[in-house]
Amino acid sequence: MSFNNLDNLYRQVIMDHYKNPRNKGVLEEGSLTVNMNNPTCGDRIQLTMKVEDGKVADAKFEGEGCSISMSSASMMTQAVKGRHIEEALKLSTVFSDIMQGKDYEEDDLDLGDIEALQGVAKFPARIKCATLAWKAMEKGLKEEEDSQ
Repeated sequence: MSFNNLDNLYRQVIMDHYKNPRNKGVLEEGSLTVNMNNPTCGDRIQLTMKVEDGKVADAKFEGEGCSISMSSASMMTQAVKGRHIEEALKLSTVFSDIMQGKDYEEDDLDLGDIEALQGVAKFPARIKCATLAWKAMEKGLKEEEDSQ
């Protein structure tokens, strides 16, 4: 597949998550809540997660912002659901590396739709948009670990 076709495919995946976000909403009972914003471009997210037995049992988000931040939130919630806290945090580290233009080793970690965001690394001003939801997830899970 040529670079232009791949770039176009990634753009379509990002727009699909933006127009049809997965896991949009708020979890209530027993969930942890993290609110974060990106003041440089106005992105805002409220992430709610339910952690059970050391795993992210469920994750939902509400917010507003650009297509990059909202599609990244949608992809992140899909990616971390069902994962152990350590796996979710590892995935966040890998995503951060991708946003910095670093190569990642394809071991047993399935990135799924997240790969579509790798082109964001070429636009430094948009990296904070892409990482907002991930930073919220990290903050929430680290607070959860610390409270255990």
